[in-house]
Amino acid sequence: MAGRQRQRQRRRRAAGRVLLPALLLCLCCRAAPERIRYAIPEELGRGSLVGPLARDLGLSPADLPARKLRLSAEKQYFTVSGESGNLYVSERLDREEMCGDSASCSVSFEALVQNPLNVFHVDVAIQDVNDNSPAFSKAALDLEIAEWTVPGARFPLEMARDADVGSNSLLTYQLTSNPSFSLAVKESPDGSKQPELVLERALDREKQSSFQLVLTAVDGGEPVRSGTVQLRVNVTDANDNAPAFSKSVYEARVRENLPAGSLVLRVRATDADAGSNGRVSYSFGNVPDGVRALFSVDSESGEVRTAGPLDFEERSKYSFGLEARDGGGLTAHCKVQIDITDENDNAPEITMLTVSSPVPEDAPAGTVVALLKVRDQDSGENGQVSCELSGEAPLSIVASSGGSYKVVTASALDREQAPEHRVTVVARDRGIPALSSRAALVLEVSDVNDNAPVFEEAAYSAYVAENNAAGAPVLRVRARDADAGANGRVSYWLAGGSAGAAGAAPYVSVEARSGAVYAQRSFDYEQCREFAVAVRAQDGGAPARSSTATVRVFVLDRNDNAPRVLWPAAGAGAGAGAGSAPFEVVPRSAEAGYLVAKVVAVDADAGRNAWLSYELVQAAEPALFRVGLHSGEVRTARAVSERDAAKQRLVAVVKDHGQPALSATATLHVVLAESLQEALPELSERAAGADSPAELQFYLVLALALLSALFLLSVALAVLARVRRAGPPAVLRCLGAQRFSVAGAAFPADFCEGTLPSSYNLCVAPGRAVAEGAWLPPPPPLPSLPAEELLGGEPCGKRSPSSSAGAGQPPAEPDAPQWAVSDGTSSFITRSGSAEEFSLRNLCCLKCYELLAVKVDPYCVE
Repeated sequence: MAGRQRQRQRRRRAAGRVLLPALLLCLCCRAAPERIRYAIPEELGRGSLVGPLARDLGLSPADLPARKLRLSAEKQYFTVSGESGNLYVSERLDREEMCGDSASCSVSFEALVQNPLNVFHVDVAIQDVNDNSPAFSKAALDLEIAEWTVPGARFPLEMARDADVGSNSLLTYQLTSNPSFSLAVKESPDGSKQPELVLERALDREKQSSFQLVLTAVDGGEPVRSGTVQLRVNVTDANDNAPAFSKSVYEARVRENLPAGSLVLRVRATDADAGSNGRVSYSFGNVPDGVRALFSVDSESGEVRTAGPLDFEERSKYSFGLEARDGGGLTAHCKVQIDITDENDNAPEITMLTVSSPVPEDAPAGTVVALLKVRDQDSGENGQVSCELSGEAPLSIVASSGGSYKVVTASALDREQAPEHRVTVVARDRGIPALSSRAALVLEVSDVNDNAPVFEEAAYSAYVAENNAAGAPVLRVRARDADAGANGRVSYWLAGGSAGAAGAAPYVSVEARSGAVYAQRSFDYEQCREFAVAVRAQDGGAPARSSTATVRVFVLDRNDNAPRVLWPAAGAGAGAGAGSAPFEVVPRSAEAGYLVAKVVAVDADAGRNAWLSYELVQAAEPALFRVGLHSGEVRTARAVSERDAAKQRLVAVVKDHGQPALSATATLHVVLAESLQEALPELSERAAGADSPAELQFYLVLALALLSALFLLSVALAVLARVRRAGPPAVLRCLGAQRFSVAGAAFPADFCEGTLPSSYNLCVAPGRAVAEGAWLPPPPPLPSLPAEELLGGEPCGKRSPSSSAGAGQPPAEPDAPQWAVSDGTSSFITRSGSAEEFSLRNLCCLKCYELLAVKVDPYCVE
């Protein structure tokens, strides 16, 4: 027990002496920034500290959770702590099992860190510990020595084998004390020591026929380990010559992957004895079982052949001993060294360490997306590997240290063009023939909101007939976004326009999801013919992107407005009696084609719905008058005769070209007379049929008109007498054979557009009555406005300032200016007052005009 305790103490002290230099070597042997080296003794217990890996990598304990330090190795001999970052042993390390009899032994692996992604190479050297004792292949060695053997003869003994390396495998031999034998050691050229039994004195078989000796092999480790074998020496009478090999060391070089049974080499030993003592047989000496599994030796011929597959990657050199034994039991030993040459029989191995997928499409060029390691077990050029990417993708591969490669982005990524990239990593060695391997790499690209919605059309046009129902669909806009998910989900909004101004109810609305545009109200072509709105399409990204498109809506006209008769005023005769209806005086000397009057009508519609045609539907003498189909001019169809009635009533109908057509009627009274005086009786007859108050009023007005005419006549004669010498005044230039017709209504001012067949002039006369006994001043120049300005349409949504007045209603103030329309052949004047008063006053004014050849105020009779 005490001996065991002392042995354990020596082992602990030896382990401490080995561990301390290993830790110092770990701290001092830092090489390149990407390669960490440690050295530890073998047979450390599980959980033993190897080194502070995180600290050597420059990582603090606070960074470990985010950096995610981990190891990548084919066989996990070590583990790293996630809290402290220290490297520990995870399983038993046996240097002899891992590296065999190799002088050096190390384990290499990669340490991976994330955020950012990087790889570091770690080498851990496994130092040998004297944990193996020297061993002999047999428990006992039998020797036969002839009794006549001369003292000093040497007999080679079997060498012990120690699996350790270095000083731990330096063997020394000891032999039990015996006066007949001693031990000698012969050193071979390769440094190994061959024990030999030396005969010290002659043997006498009759005295002692056998000897029992113990051979002890002691290594140079600390603590010392040893192994023993029993030597049994038999004394014989003959066979005084031992076999002898032609060489002490046989060498051969063969390639790997030789078929089983292939000849490697042949050994040869000779024996000078004769008979059975000179017959030599060959066998393996003390060799490992692995050698016996790969090689075989023929006992008769000495041929060494392959018994199993040779693999250069597993072991490149074999060294073992052969024994030659004659029939008398004498042996000789030689050493065989076989070198295995490499063949390119291993394709490169590709290991994907990590892949960062998906990658955002806005990742900059040079972003690491994958780490991989390529390893070829062959050596020389057979193990030199080059890597490349196969396939069209914006990726490139960059070589790193220790056979590692980084796959990085070579240019900008675009998910809309390629949502994923598939490439193949091709690793090829330089052997002949070259071997290669492939590994597929799939890289997904995640979406970024880098595309704004795009409308199918930059501007949309829609046509909607007026009087549509509220909520009716107008059109549908559509925008597409090349992004995915919420970045490509498009919603629609009204961004503004003539139909979406602030403070006014919009004409249309748009559905946010579908882009359907609906009418919010019924449209009226006469108020608004077209409008535009801006529709914005916006995606759901952050930040959101948007675009706009213009939608122009054109309102189509429908025939919903009947023609409107401006002259003669519609309803004048029906509302105030026949005495107040407009009339025209036509001389009985009028020939065919004489212009009687012009029916003026407008239609608020447009296009064909506003094309007007005129037709005479009722007349006392149908053959006497005709009306122009498109002009509305009423002319005589033949010459007026004495048989024609003095009073003629004409009814014309005005039709548009809509579907269905709408119409209006106009009534015109015509008096056939050569002059106004001749027409007065006819007018009196017309007024005679009126009621008594109206008849009395008519006569009073007529009397006042006659008195005013006489007064004005006297004044005009006096003026003519004074200006006779100076020439005719400018006021007389307007004298001419013109006829006047009285109108009962003014132009309406509350329509957007009218259709007049010809242009008319607008004249404004003074609104004050002429004082009695005063001369009329020359009339001021009358402003002339074209009919387009008088009847022109207003923009959508606006009305004329006079739109509050009804059609045909007189002004609110008596002194307001009055309006007249002239087409060049006839004129008509409007004013306020009753129909009878209006007629008498205008007769008075007409009479004054004929007598004085001046234009007088309609209020000339007050």
